[in-house]
Amino acid sequence: GARNGDLVAARLLPHRGYGPKKAEIIEIFGNNENPKAASILAIAAHAIPMGFTAEEEEEAQAAGPAPLGQREDLRHIPLVTIDPDDARDHDDAVYAEALPGGGHKILVAIADVAHYVTPGSALDEGALMRGNSVYFPDRVVPMLPERLSADLCSLMDGVERPCLALEIKIDAGGHKQSHRFLRGLMRSAASLTYTQAQMAIDGMPDAMTAPLLDTVLQPLWAAYRALEKARDQREPLEINSPERKIILSPEGKVLSIGLRERFDAHRLIEEMMILSNVCAAETLEDKRSPLIYRVHDQPSETKLAALGDFLATVSMKWAKGQPPSPARFNRVLELAAPTEHA
Repeated sequence: GARNGDLVAARLLPHRGYGPKKAEIIEIFGNNENPKAASILAIAAHAIPMGFTAEEEEEAQAAGPAPLGQREDLRHIPLVTIDPDDARDHDDAVYAEALPGGGHKILVAIADVAHYVTPGSALDEGALMRGNSVYFPDRVVPMLPERLSADLCSLMDGVERPCLALEIKIDAGGHKQSHRFLRGLMRSAASLTYTQAQMAIDGMPDAMTAPLLDTVLQPLWAAYRALEKARDQREPLEINSPERKIILSPEGKVLSIGLRERFDAHRLIEEMMILSNVCAAETLEDKRSPLIYRVHDQPSETKLAALGDFLATVSMKWAKGQPPSPARFNRVLELAAPTEHA
């Protein structure tokens, strides 16, 4: 049934002698002129594994809701997920409350995938082979069957889900005082978008965020403002590289490419995830467990010399001999901001 111009998957047939080789068409993906063909070609070009074995599907279908068992009961805590408008699943949830003395308790929870993907299982072997889910503008090639990726391992609101959670206590200045990891059973209070959460904080709540404003969102922002104080003290490198958002038509044609708006809601989730990573690293170190750090090495002397030479041409100074630090680079960016060299 394939027609000229169709993208197909084919299996080569046994070939003897000369002449053109023959193949059996086993799947038709659609016409080459279809805008969605780009994803299909990318999947084929990079040999991205699609589909799941019968064993994987069988294990996924056999999975069911997790019981409370030995887990800590977090179902009474109004954890919320905050994701992009176009999010396809909900991986992490957050909650915060004020503590006496101006500090805060923060709870960060992620879906407990390990409850369903057990070592040596078909799901484990398949996930190891794929490595990750792959996101295209018009589709997702998931690492796990849909029963898990879009259902049991997604923290949907109002539904009980097993989670791996982290309880962190910080002081009024945003410095971590203690943390503990736990396995729990949670029930998300709401699936919010960054835009929804930000508008609620800015005084424009909707029907979903209005009941959560005082009890959930305001305490989250209070904890975030404390974390911001600690961030300002650390002075990490402040590079503003806005993300692009591609708007597609239902047929898959690109309608526009714009800047993805960035709110404090984004920064709130980022800060809580950074803090979670610090806690995870400290816990693994404490347990003498091997772990990998992603470290940004400092620039080479050659690069610093080149930067100094360039800055001199735009009437900015870079003192040679002083050790480079994120704070020094931030200062250069601040000085450049109001000029044509920004």
